[in-house]
Amino acid sequence: MEAHAISIAEVEALQPSRPEVTLHRNRRILIAEDDVAMRRLIAAALRAAGHRVVEASDGAEVLDRIESTIWAERLDLFGLIISDMAMPALSGLDVLAALRCIEVPTPFILITAFGDDDVRREALALGAAAVLDKPLDLETLQAAVDGVLRPGDGDAMERGRSRRVPKPPTYRH
Repeated sequence: MEAHAISIAEVEALQPSRPEVTLHRNRRILIAEDDVAMRRLIAAALRAAGHRVVEASDGAEVLDRIESTIWAERLDLFGLIISDMAMPALSGLDVLAALRCIEVPTPFILITAFGDDDVRREALALGAAAVLDKPLDLETLQAAVDGVLRPGDGDAMERGRSRRVPKPPTYRH
């Protein structure tokens, strides 16, 4: 019996066609900001850009909402978390460290009025997608959000999972 070489094209022709898969891009954003006016301004700007927004008044509320998504096995509930640095109970950096400690890979943007290089380095080391300074420029914020949730770059959760998350440092208050 003579062996017959088969080409790649012939193999592909034998394969059943696969439907196009469109990745769902979660445009739901959790905003943590204790200043009500600032939180409403950010939320309104993001809603105007087509995002679904959930608001939290402090870091503890963020962790409560994330905990409820874990219990519901819905880690994809938020495509992005945006948090102020200085808030009652838990700072934005504390929230980011806690999320990474429990291996929640949701992309995170930290907003700070301090402009402190140490805070910036620590946030980026914990895997923050961006650190933005106040006074906040809404165009800069939208560009950062688009950088995390932009179409064509895969699902934000998958990008977050693909990154190795460093062990969070111990904080002294």
